[in-house]
Amino acid sequence: MSQKKSFKRICVIVLDSVGIGELPDADKFGDRGSHTLGHIIERMPNIKLPHMAALGLGNIAPLGSVAPAASPTGYYGKMAEVSVGKDTMTGHWELMGLKINKPFNTYPNGFPAELISKFEEETGRKVLANKPASGTEILDEFGEEQMRTGAWIVYTSGDSVFQLAAHEDIIPLDELYRACEIARRLTMAPEFSVGRVIARPYVGQPGAFKRTPNRHDYAVKPPEPTVMNAIQESGRDVISVGKINDIFSGEGVTASHSTKSNDDGIQKTIDALDQAFEGLLFTNLVDFDSLYGHRRDPEGYGHALEAFDERLPEIMQRIGQDDLLVITADHGNDPIHAGTDHTREYVPLLVYNPALQHPASLGVRSTYADLAATIAENFDVKPPYHGTSFLQQLQ
Repeated sequence: MSQKKSFKRICVIVLDSVGIGELPDADKFGDRGSHTLGHIIERMPNIKLPHMAALGLGNIAPLGSVAPAASPTGYYGKMAEVSVGKDTMTGHWELMGLKINKPFNTYPNGFPAELISKFEEETGRKVLANKPASGTEILDEFGEEQMRTGAWIVYTSGDSVFQLAAHEDIIPLDELYRACEIARRLTMAPEFSVGRVIARPYVGQPGAFKRTPNRHDYAVKPPEPTVMNAIQESGRDVISVGKINDIFSGEGVTASHSTKSNDDGIQKTIDALDQAFEGLLFTNLVDFDSLYGHRRDPEGYGHALEAFDERLPEIMQRIGQDDLLVITADHGNDPIHAGTDHTREYVPLLVYNPALQHPASLGVRSTYADLAATIAENFDVKPPYHGTSFLQQLQ
């Protein structure tokens, strides 16, 4: 392969929250000792991840039973987050070339009374909860009361999120989405600002509530253009799968496919790879984070990793000599760490193309934005201010 070789298609898959060990500043975030992958594998020593292991997953860091590959089939490394945060938006934005220096507001004591009052007045319904909580526990605590009163359930977390839960039989989805748009507008004010408003519909009866796939995120726009905008302006495609379109508020996205699960996201990624396009295919698989990380379920998390690994060959079979596959993450969410929030960690970096002759280590990258710099160099578009390309290392 020539050093000047470029790829017509780059497929980036974000395994949401699959971190690979604490960052040097993890203690500032209360995350000393966190290691999402390491601790899952400790809990599941018989975990089966043969395809990611073959790419070099076990070569990145000691991972117990996931041993280093003698001859990895992919380039491997890990990337550090330099932005001041560990939330979904900050992580994805840095992957696409930004560095966020001002953290989003969080509300550890709930949202200000003035904001809640305005929200109640505009939506015509009262608010329950208004506190940090896990998405399942808040339904156990307030779901029955919501069914009886028709009030909103508002909650937040360690992230900058205004989450609005509503039973689909009590408050119709279109009303929930309208309320989220109201919350989005109200939280654009600096004194109430949040990164995302999230619709959290659910169904079921007391003791057996279940969230539905009709979640919808309402994010603020990235503060600056990303490499996605540059690719779009070059006339190429930027196809999003999963919540990517929401995270970037559609900025730089030419086509979007929402998903209902990891498996659905994998299938839609495969379907996209079966189509002809030139540019970036950008997938987020959110179940790792939402179903297992936040719920502190290491076994469930491990089984989800096995399910992804099992389908990975279907994706790799569609990566031709003109394509590049990148597997990474946006932050950690160690399922045995204290609390229920994300953890400040390195993220893994696995890079695959069938024509690569000498897969080796890409080392420890100093910022997630190295990925954006690599993508920009590949498509010969304006590079991000942050990040160093590793494109020429791929031989």
